[in-house]
Amino acid sequence: MKKIILSTLLAVGVWMGAAPVHASEGGVAWDKFKTSTTDTASLQNGAKLFVNYCLSCHSASFMRYNRLKDIGLTEQQIKDNLLLTTDKVGETMKAAIDPKQAKEWFGANPPDLTLVARSRASGQGTGADYLYTFLRTFYKDDTKATGWNNMAFPSVGMPHVLWELQGVRTPVYEEVEEHGHKVQLFKGWNQVTPGKMSSAEFDKNVGDLVNYLQWMGDPSQNTRIRVGVWVLIFLLGLILITWRLNAAFWKDVK
Repeated sequence: MKKIILSTLLAVGVWMGAAPVHASEGGVAWDKFKTSTTDTASLQNGAKLFVNYCLSCHSASFMRYNRLKDIGLTEQQIKDNLLLTTDKVGETMKAAIDPKQAKEWFGANPPDLTLVARSRASGQGTGADYLYTFLRTFYKDDTKATGWNNMAFPSVGMPHVLWELQGVRTPVYEEVEEHGHKVQLFKGWNQVTPGKMSSAEFDKNVGDLVNYLQWMGDPSQNTRIRVGVWVLIFLLGLILITWRLNAAFWKDVK
């Protein structure tokens, strides 16, 4: 339990800053995203993206590789496509980066992402809303140490790991006057160089990744829903039987 609490605190405070920046503070409003943790194809693609693009720096130390069988992958598929040669199926997802090097490069170790989708929820929306917005709003900023900035979390210390897929973009602003002051209003994006994916394809893949992060934070949620449905059906049947027995018992009593 202590490890889970510490991991959540790190996810909230260390890597992405102390708290998300709201639109009024220079960030953007979070896009609404509806997760689909029953879509196994989406979850499998999200798991692949997580291993290829996130696991190099971020661990998921409360998730074992063999748990991916719950989203339809076989043990052989996990070994062939998602495991490094030194890892085993029963092990937890550990980052490839050396913690000492990570602290030297970024100032802090990247947080564990097992619970990130749950820990990032706020008054602006769910953790899935935040992640979906955050991963899609990186832009080139040469004034930052990483060369990147983010609209959902200005001055974030994390580089844009998906830039090859999305391409390089810069924000377009319009200067407007509000309450006697000139402010920069975000109008859209300027695509500097294209990525390997179209905008729609990139959004779809980010959605798959967010689906996986949401599922990873509570992998038993779908099982609970299925069991809950059967429990409700059983209780309804039991109520019907009890009602009929009660009627039969009292029919001759006056």
